[in-house]
Amino acid sequence: MDNDRTEVILADAKGGIAGGVREVFRHFGGGEQLLRASRDVYVKVNGVGCEANVYTDPEVLRETILYFQQCGARTVYVMENCTQANFTRLVFKATGYLRVCRETGAVPVYLDETPGVPIFLAGIEAFVDISRFVFERLIEHGEENLYLSLPKLKTHSMSQVTLSIKNQFGLVHQKSRIADHNYRIHQKFADIYRVLRPDFALIDGLNATTHGHYPTIYNKDKCVVPMNLLIGGPDPLAVDVVGAALMGFQPEDVRHLERSRATGIGIGELARIDIINQPLFEERKKHLTCELLDDYPPDLAIVRGTTRCCKEGCRRNTESVVEMIYRDHGGSGGFTILMGKGIDRAAVENISGRVHIAGSCAIEDHGVALEARLGRRNVTMSPGCNDLAMTVYGLCKQMGVHPLRISKVNPIQSAALLLRARLKGSSANIVPLI
Repeated sequence: MDNDRTEVILADAKGGIAGGVREVFRHFGGGEQLLRASRDVYVKVNGVGCEANVYTDPEVLRETILYFQQCGARTVYVMENCTQANFTRLVFKATGYLRVCRETGAVPVYLDETPGVPIFLAGIEAFVDISRFVFERLIEHGEENLYLSLPKLKTHSMSQVTLSIKNQFGLVHQKSRIADHNYRIHQKFADIYRVLRPDFALIDGLNATTHGHYPTIYNKDKCVVPMNLLIGGPDPLAVDVVGAALMGFQPEDVRHLERSRATGIGIGELARIDIINQPLFEERKKHLTCELLDDYPPDLAIVRGTTRCCKEGCRRNTESVVEMIYRDHGGSGGFTILMGKGIDRAAVENISGRVHIAGSCAIEDHGVALEARLGRRNVTMSPGCNDLAMTVYGLCKQMGVHPLRISKVNPIQSAALLLRARLKGSSANIVPLI
């Protein structure tokens, strides 16, 4: 291949995950050639949370670990810093990642339990805290170690798709994700990619999601799409472009992919990518959507700002949590949500009862007045652009569901895991439980 083109391979997983993993890596010379001087492999899974159909399949992880061990890997590290409102040690337990690590001898790395190092992102002109473990192993000594991104094939209500480039957002500590989780988030993903690029991307395409990245169990039949594919290559941007196209998205319409292409790191034009097993691509290509089902309690009122109401922040963050609490946990409505900038004051003055205010724009404009008029106990707030812990806390309170009911691990185990995580230094931004 010349520098103007690259290859991405699709492997059919219907005959087994292990065979698909081997096919992907062998096309690019095999694991032996991919290993670096240390022979260590660092695998970044998409372990966003515990909900079904949102995380990298643990069996894809297992077969990837076993493949590289057979190729001579010394140590395989499995790393993640899950989404806000959760902590990674719990997610590894609930998803089966911890079991896979124990059974294969891989080392789990809970990045929320590692110290942070500030790095500057030139595009958004701001610092974020990245895990020191990642900084030391994959930035300072990246040439010695193999870094593999293992995302899941998903649409996303805030970023259109979530594949290997967005998967790197999990390398950033949770509280550094709140700022700029708005219309600037696409540039933020591209900036992180400019700082750190995976050596290889392998997308778990056993199933895709449509209508966003948090499909409810209630709406599983509408949101989970069997694909039976693995998609891989050494150019993560090209792999993401093929993954997005497979779900029906034009690469130029996925803003973080377009901005990553502008960095010149990798190939972002579908016309310059040779898809190995092209007939498989044509056979299984879908036309999915990143828009939510907007499946909310019928007595819930949502008032959105007219001058700003970012899908990438307070809007879809809040609305996806409402869908989940309502459909999968029996949450109720009977309250009002305010979000965004430019909300009509007369409409706010007519609100009675309980209110959740999502995002600093609406809080700054209406928070004090609503607390004074309705009482502090009737008003919950989620500050910033995407403080997911406070979003879950506020919506659980308004919808009559205790946050512990959302966990996929029993409360005693959850408490023990949280204590262990805190003793290990976890900085996770979790939901207040009292």
